[in-house]
Amino acid sequence: MSEEQSRALVAGITIGSNGITSSEYMQDIVDEAGQTFFDEAVRSRIKDVIIINNDWQVHDSLNPALVPSMDDAGIANYQKLGALTDLPPLMEGGRLGEDIANFPNRKTAANENFGDEAHAVPIETSKGRWYVMVLLKNDKGLSAWRAARPLIYTLGVLLVSSLITFWLVWRFSRPIADLSDAARRVADGDLSVRVPNASRHNELGRLTQNFNEMTAELQKKRDLETQLQHAEKSAVVGRLGSAIAHEIRNPLNYINLSLDHLRTSLAPNDLQKRATVERLTTQLKAEVARINTRISEFLSYTRPAQLEMHPIDLRAAVEDALRLVEVQATESNIETSIEAADNIPHVRGDAESLRSLFTNLIINAVQAMEGDDAGGRLTITLSANEAGRACVDVTDTG
Repeated sequence: MSEEQSRALVAGITIGSNGITSSEYMQDIVDEAGQTFFDEAVRSRIKDVIIINNDWQVHDSLNPALVPSMDDAGIANYQKLGALTDLPPLMEGGRLGEDIANFPNRKTAANENFGDEAHAVPIETSKGRWYVMVLLKNDKGLSAWRAARPLIYTLGVLLVSSLITFWLVWRFSRPIADLSDAARRVADGDLSVRVPNASRHNELGRLTQNFNEMTAELQKKRDLETQLQHAEKSAVVGRLGSAIAHEIRNPLNYINLSLDHLRTSLAPNDLQKRATVERLTTQLKAEVARINTRISEFLSYTRPAQLEMHPIDLRAAVEDALRLVEVQATESNIETSIEAADNIPHVRGDAESLRSLFTNLIINAVQAMEGDDAGGRLTITLSANEAGRACVDVTDTG
């Protein structure tokens, strides 16, 4: 029994004893102002206090339904103790001796440890042996809570400790797992990987920072090796291209000189034949020039471009490019023209690159119209937009 239950039992026995010796009802005694033994804590634990006389009748009770009633003749009507069927089990009834048989709530195996509990105390009076029976409310739930409270507190502390431990383990193991994963990716060849949390001011932070610096240096080294390999390949291709170009340009120069010699020294006297020879040699020289241009373009791909940037007259660059295909356009009955505005600004660029660009555009346009027996028309328009930028439009009828 808990301390609160013991205190309530003592208070119940006290109020019962006072009820036996006093002419007042127990309820009136409890309601008296100034009494301190029957406070709210005791009231919350006492279900009822019953005074039992020597005839086994209910002499008084805190339950108004059990208080004796008076008839018209002024005779008190008492309820028999044996008629009460809703009493909680009697605790420690064995010490009551043979009187236990008169208690309807004597404890048995059927009601053991269930519900509220009753405690009966014998009091010897001048009228014989009376009993004060105190009915206490069940304290098992509160006792169980009190017994379980330390365990609950312990479990709470254990849970909080487990969470803190888990968080600490996760906090220190996650960087290690990140480093392990990053090392695996580096082993697979991915040097762009970086591990986060490198700003932590501890051993793991310094290890992470050193790892990131290592991967960055490895990445730089790989980039330099790639650039070096590319440069070596470009140098080899450039040397090979220069050798091939030299071997091709030598016969081209000889062909070009031979055409000049044929046109000047071996021209026929017949004017019509002379014109034909002139036209054919001119066309051959143009083709030789085209081959030479292709060789130059090939060489420009095999070595780094070295652009010479300076202001360029677009009309002059277009005219140079058009002059290279003029013979081919005439043979295909293709008319060429340049339409240029007066306010064309100079552009800053490389003359050879622009000439190659315009030449390719013009050749593509001419080739698109060569299959047409009616010929075609190629128009190159030079203009300036509202922003003052030069615009070049190449249009054809192919």
